[in-house]
Amino acid sequence: MPVSYPVHPRRQSRRRLIAALAVALLSAGAVTGCSGEDGPERTVDAFLGGWRSGDLRAVGFVEPTGGRVPADEVTKRLRALSGELAASPPTLERTGEIKTEGDIATARFRVTWPLPGGARWTYDNPLRLKGGGHEWQVIWEPSLVHEKLEADDHLALRREVAPRAAVLDAAGNPIVAPRPVVRVQVAPAEVTDAPGLVRRLDAAFKAIRPALDPPVDLGDLPKRLKAADRNAVVEVVTLRDEAYRQIKPRIYDLPGTRFTSDKLLLAPTREFARALLGSVDPAQADDLQAHPDRYARGDLVGHGGLQGRYDERLRGTPGVTVVTERPAAEGTTEPTGAELFRSDPKAGQPVKTTLDVATQNAADAALRGEKRRSALVAVRIGDGAVLAAANGPGAAGENLAFTAQVPPGSTFKMVSALRLLDQGAVTPQTTVACPKTAQVDGRIFKNSDDFELGAVPFATDFAKSCNTAFTSLAPKLGADGLAQAGRALGLEAGWDLGVDAFTGKVSANGGLTEQAAAAIGQGTTVVSPLAMAGATAAVARGRFEQPRLLLDPAPAKPAPAGPALKPESVAALKTLMRGVVTGGTGATLADVPGDPVHGKTGTAEYDDNPAHTHAWFVGWQGDVAFAVFVEQGGSSTASAVPIAERFLRGLAG
Repeated sequence: MPVSYPVHPRRQSRRRLIAALAVALLSAGAVTGCSGEDGPERTVDAFLGGWRSGDLRAVGFVEPTGGRVPADEVTKRLRALSGELAASPPTLERTGEIKTEGDIATARFRVTWPLPGGARWTYDNPLRLKGGGHEWQVIWEPSLVHEKLEADDHLALRREVAPRAAVLDAAGNPIVAPRPVVRVQVAPAEVTDAPGLVRRLDAAFKAIRPALDPPVDLGDLPKRLKAADRNAVVEVVTLRDEAYRQIKPRIYDLPGTRFTSDKLLLAPTREFARALLGSVDPAQADDLQAHPDRYARGDLVGHGGLQGRYDERLRGTPGVTVVTERPAAEGTTEPTGAELFRSDPKAGQPVKTTLDVATQNAADAALRGEKRRSALVAVRIGDGAVLAAANGPGAAGENLAFTAQVPPGSTFKMVSALRLLDQGAVTPQTTVACPKTAQVDGRIFKNSDDFELGAVPFATDFAKSCNTAFTSLAPKLGADGLAQAGRALGLEAGWDLGVDAFTGKVSANGGLTEQAAAAIGQGTTVVSPLAMAGATAAVARGRFEQPRLLLDPAPAKPAPAGPALKPESVAALKTLMRGVVTGGTGATLADVPGDPVHGKTGTAEYDDNPAHTHAWFVGWQGDVAFAVFVEQGGSSTASAVPIAERFLRGLAG
């Protein structure tokens, strides 16, 4: 039998009073504040997370009129309204408190879109919900994406490319600047003899001097002409204006030819420090695929060298404008006139180098006729500034001047001699025999062309580059003495030039035959032309200073300066290197105009065949130290020394 309890009159009256007050408050209007775990907050957060993830199935939606909207439909509408920004969903964050008024709640949230070029577009938006208790639904309306959007609108991007900055020479002048070019084109409708046209164009292009590198390939031109629209023009090649003028009389009147003047970002000449500088080209498919957020079709992009390494600095930041668009007739769109966000382009910052135009031109001209892979580096002795970094046509864009890793051959006798002089093992006057051959621990060493000098002063051994004299002196270098001497000249050090560079690896602690080979620049010792130019400048200067290439941005951690070399050793070594020019293997440089030339020739074997050799010359004149390298160049007197002569005469002249 149920038990009943009496109701106390006072308690009953109190309950009625509380209920009446609650009804009065609700009927009076709005209640503001957080709605608790079962309120609209959970629905708001689910909507913001679902928008970003693309999954809104946990959220209910209604039209402003009350009709339900499927979550998948809302996902489609959000994507359509987002337009060109849809591929990069925004970051979404609820802000402030949610206000409720009856069955309507209003929240605010912050939208942050990532835009191309690193810009970010942030704004606050309202979000309305309908319901009560823990049952809330988002009221769908286009303004959820942006308050100025209507149902058929979508967001679109307008991009403004920033002015690209220049790579500057030491004087602060642009190396790469807009220069006149001529685009050679052919109109297919006017060509009746495609093979004949190809033959005449090919002959003309081959007549351009210096020769085009790479040469123009016309093999597919007939096929391209046949496939092209009859009213179009087919691009053949873009020539520098000076190259075009060389052959203009031969090609201007050829059937179907067209010529369009333009300007492109180019160095002073085709070969001007090309591998070091890199190139600036329209964005390629690989660029667009690798960095879709950074590049757009038509952008100029740096490839290789300084242009590639410092592309982000040089290209600046493109400007971005977000506008609204809506569909127009025949599948097109039209702007609605609403500009929602704008970020102005920021011009790129230049990269200032130490390159000297006159020195670089002389270096490029010296290598111009060399078909083998070759390089020439010039360094100012006074401060280590890299004045020129040239690579011959055969290098095919590779910066051998900085990155080659090859044996130095007899140019390394400069390092060996420095160590011997430091040790007091020899003086220029010390008699050191130079036989035709010398045997070290069973290995036979010999001189170039099997020459022998007999018992002669060490200065003569050095000037004539006697291998057998140096192999006999190798034990006096010490097990790691050659490496110590090389390090005193900057070899093997961690140079920070702002670009890739190989500073050498010097043989150390090898056996007797390795020590003998290392004394003449063979064995396991490898260097780059830059490393040898830096070492030569250290001899001329009397201490090592790291070569410098970039002035702005300046490298953060250049190698520290080396200790002063022994003055008496340096003085003796300078005498030896002058003797190479006055009466040794570099004698053809004796009459070069200007200050006296000091140097050392080098022929370096690079495999087990003595006939396979690289050619070298290192030296200095006045305040310019330099290194010349010719891959598979044979005798240095036949290849490297003539290049050095052309270079020095070019500087003088």
